[in-house]
Amino acid sequence: LDMDMDMKPRSSRPHWYELYIQPCVAELLGSALFIFTGCLSVVENVEGTGRLQPALAHGLALGLAIAILGDI
Repeated sequence: LDMDMDMKPRSSRPHWYELYIQPCVAELLGSALFIFTGCLSVVENVEGTGRLQPALAHGLALGLAIAILGDI
């Protein structure tokens, strides 16, 4: 086993960035993605799609935001 002895043990306490900044940035990006996609889904709302297109776009945007940013 070739181990470096000068490695410092990592503390179990998370860094301040992970506690405060990272969740705020994730919330900002998730909300921006959700709102941006929702607004774009109704821009070209032709009469044939009705309420289905915005509903699907909002649902898929919410699912995508949760899948990407949910663990933060």
